[in-house]
Amino acid sequence: MKKLLTIAGTDPSGGAGIQADLKTFAAHKVYGMSVITSVVAQNTTGVKNVVDLPPEFVGEQLDAVFTDIYPDAVKIGMVSNEKIIEVIANKLKEYGAKNIVVDPVMVATSGNSLMESTATKALIEKLIPLADIITPNMTEAAALSEIEVNNREDMEKAAKIIGRAIDGVVLVKGGHLIDSADDVLYIDKKLHWVEGDRIDNPNTHGTGCTLSSAIAVNLAKGMNVLDAFIEAKKYLTGAIKVKLDLGKGRGPLDHLYNI
Repeated sequence: MKKLLTIAGTDPSGGAGIQADLKTFAAHKVYGMSVITSVVAQNTTGVKNVVDLPPEFVGEQLDAVFTDIYPDAVKIGMVSNEKIIEVIANKLKEYGAKNIVVDPVMVATSGNSLMESTATKALIEKLIPLADIITPNMTEAAALSEIEVNNREDMEKAAKIIGRAIDGVVLVKGGHLIDSADDVLYIDKKLHWVEGDRIDNPNTHGTGCTLSSAIAVNLAKGMNVLDAFIEAKKYLTGAIKVKLDLGKGRGPLDHLYNI
């Protein structure tokens, strides 16, 4: 049984964050564990409020996991402030964590900001360098690369710029492209495009959380990063194609469609 750890914020409506990650782990028949960074009052219509947990307590949660059931991979989602980021980075290094996937969650699908402005620098300098793969969407890639990202050419430029900061792989997701859902990966200074069909479904709440969690699962199972992403994208596409329709805003996916 592979053991997966998600470090992220919550979503009481169940579509994103910790809840989406654990559902994704269950769908892949691996053992899911969670360390909560923030408690978020959100649903399909938006984020109402965010309460960060004390950094020391985040560290204690990490100690509890790593000293007992050591994870085969770690997915990191919402980390909203600098001090929490520092604790996570230090603990990951202390315990020699492996197969680390960082989803730099800065803005929710609804458009609400999920990260303090001072946290971006800490994310770039302390957490992203530890990652085997990071998974920004176009908006997040623009923030990390400090360039505009509006098309495929911009995605390639951003991936290269971000790639200079880490030894791992940079995935820039093209879900916000107009005519396709193609994604680009920057691996060992080479670009790899992976095509994706644009699905006519506005319900995409939690897609980033779900994809990054599925990548972590596949890395834990021994796949290389490119194959791990391709298989994760297939799973995500299936969860979107079901066209589950819940909530008054951008609804969640059917994470367990394949069971």
